[in-house]
Amino acid sequence: MRIAILGIRGIPANYGGFETFAEQLATRLVARGHEVTVYGRRHYVTISEREYRGVRLVVLPTIRHKYLDTVVHTFLCAFHAWWRPYEVVLVCNAANALAAGLLRLVGKKVAINVDGLEWKRKKWNWLGRLYYRISARLAPKLAHVVITDAEVIRAYYRQRYGVETRMIAYGAEVGRRPDPDGVRPFGVEPERYILYVSRLEPENNAHLVIEAFERVETAMKLLIVGDAPYARAYVQRLKRTRDPRILFAGFVYGEDYRRLQQNAYCYVHATEVGGTHPALVEAMGFGNCVLVLDTPENREVAGDVGIYYRTAEELRQRLQEVIADPQRVIRLRERAMARVRERYDWERIVDHYEALFFELLGAPRSDRASARRVMGEVGS
Repeated sequence: MRIAILGIRGIPANYGGFETFAEQLATRLVARGHEVTVYGRRHYVTISEREYRGVRLVVLPTIRHKYLDTVVHTFLCAFHAWWRPYEVVLVCNAANALAAGLLRLVGKKVAINVDGLEWKRKKWNWLGRLYYRISARLAPKLAHVVITDAEVIRAYYRQRYGVETRMIAYGAEVGRRPDPDGVRPFGVEPERYILYVSRLEPENNAHLVIEAFERVETAMKLLIVGDAPYARAYVQRLKRTRDPRILFAGFVYGEDYRRLQQNAYCYVHATEVGGTHPALVEAMGFGNCVLVLDTPENREVAGDVGIYYRTAEELRQRLQEVIADPQRVIRLRERAMARVRERYDWERIVDHYEALFFELLGAPRSDRASARRVMGEVGS
């Protein structure tokens, strides 16, 4: 198949969940014999080559603005894709529903991954929230299929809009490997820090995590990984903490990110809006005991391997408990990895996307079986 992915910042990933998802999906589809093109933004894609691990890269400009960056770029990508022989186009982000409609006009088979309920995010003004609501309503009408990554979001689309979506979860690697030298440049020692990863925006509750940790009696450190280009005032507020145990690493990706995940004592997840949160799935896959803000979406991911809290005081108590009970932490790490193997394995996720794309094309079962054989040859 000839497949295009657009609606993201680009690959290789060094920003957010959609970018990591696109990199994993695209490179694994290429390994199965498909031709994949990923569109990226000029100010984001840092490599000069126009191919990455077999994936063709198309880099286009945009307007660098909180409310225009994504939508303007995706429209340019859609017009570029009009004239290319892509058989299937995967559009990421509900905000890009109109671009999905443009692609459908010229006969492309279009799937859109809508992510979570973006209009609930505090960073958007009333106009931004209204745009997201309208786009979410239009997505099922303009794309051939809507993809959700959580049952909670799937249920919302069914109840609110009366449409069925295809639920395909996010994926994660599985494995934990000690690497003392790999984490020391960040000012921490293995098993002696608590990890928090997120874009530093209010609904991700970094302030709640800091408030809780400041009252925890421990020599461990809290390492905060992430940033937010459009939330500078909030980030500066976070950094005003006077607790010397709290460290800010900024954005971290690739091998450094993997090392930080695999060597933490435990992981705190505090995001309250969205579907499946990639950092939580990744933390579990990398063998972390996870302390999780109690929301339906987060419970869907962590299930019975999560330690749940609702307030800063509850988080303080849970942190104090796990610091005092390393054996419990070890048990929960193993269970977290087992849950990811069962539900969030990347190859299984790619199986679902590949099957969906064949379905959109009306491909005969023999073609699908051929794809499976290609996959088997690659893996052998």
